[in-house]
Amino acid sequence: MSRRGLAAVSSILDQAASSATNILVLVLAARLSSASGFADFSMVYVTFSVLLGLNMAYVGQTVVLEKDEERLGAVCRSGLAFTGAASAAVGAALAVVGIALPGAGGWAFLALGLVLPLVLVQDGLRYCFSALRTPERALAADALRLACVVAALLLQPEGASAGRLVLVWGVSALPALALGLFLLRPYVQGARADLRPYLRRGHLGQRFVVEFAVGNGSSQLAVLGLGVFATPLAVGALRGATTLFGPLNVLFNSANAFGPPVVGRASGKRGVVRMTVLMGGVLAVLGAGWGAVLYALPQRVGRQLLGETWAAAAALLPATGAQYAVMGLGTCALLTLRVLNPKATLSLQVVFSLLSVALLLGGYAVGGAAGAAWGLAAGSALKAVAAWLRVSRLRAPAEPVTTPA
Repeated sequence: MSRRGLAAVSSILDQAASSATNILVLVLAARLSSASGFADFSMVYVTFSVLLGLNMAYVGQTVVLEKDEERLGAVCRSGLAFTGAASAAVGAALAVVGIALPGAGGWAFLALGLVLPLVLVQDGLRYCFSALRTPERALAADALRLACVVAALLLQPEGASAGRLVLVWGVSALPALALGLFLLRPYVQGARADLRPYLRRGHLGQRFVVEFAVGNGSSQLAVLGLGVFATPLAVGALRGATTLFGPLNVLFNSANAFGPPVVGRASGKRGVVRMTVLMGGVLAVLGAGWGAVLYALPQRVGRQLLGETWAAAAALLPATGAQYAVMGLGTCALLTLRVLNPKATLSLQVVFSLLSVALLLGGYAVGGAAGAAWGLAAGSALKAVAAWLRVSRLRAPAEPVTTPA
């Protein structure tokens, strides 16, 4: 296998390991906790997920866009240093909140505050290895993280409190963190950390944070809005249909996390576009194919996957499959813009994320749950078309992205 092929496989496997960690943590916590305990754990984990996404947007995305190979060591050290300092400050605030909150929920937030720097810095290493084009090192650390957290949670007694589970989950990141830092050391020796670019007005990560907030906020708004007008069955069917496409989310996340360093080294705009068009075509075919496979599943198998929700979710699979097919094209169009002109993606994300919400609600008003699913597909298709049109209008690549100002 070529070096590029090995890197692509390692990137996908690493994203799969990270996704499996998140899924298994929730599954094991649910099995160990009482209903109220899992509710406390879930609130804390949602908080962590938001902070993780913000760190990915503010630090991770700017690290992977670095093109100056001579500066990669300093950029990686600076990004990790900023993540450590910022997560320590946020962790201290969460600890204060936890002390102020009554009961088990407060202890759970206190535990999150204590372990936040460990888990965020460990996750941040993935973006450093991506920028260095050594995703196999990220895979080694994240595979160890998966093994350690599963083993640690399996050793906990049934009925363990949310605070204890959060603490165990966080501390179990230490072996992976140590391994990741050890593997990174040869690349950052002699480099100096500089936190000033992350504190300046106009830092590129600020735009990515807004994109993250809009994207996640609009999806939450869509769920809330649909919950007001729709029946619980319709909401459950949409959630169920989307859940079945989890493997595709792994591929999309891999493209976003590990694509920029690979694509950014292509020769000129033509080389970048050629590579991303090929990636987009592959993702589109996989999305449509996965939808077809799910639609062809026997009802017995479907019920084993989603229980009573299967019948309603199965009716939405053609629309959801179409949505994921065009999402593959849209993801790679946005990846192209992020490499050639990173500032061009914000307006697209804002406009078309909000448009997708409107199409979701309008689709439900016209055609029920199926209409809502086709509305989401239409929103994704329009975003993909708009993104590729913007790519076609780029005359030349933007200036190489170095340390964000």
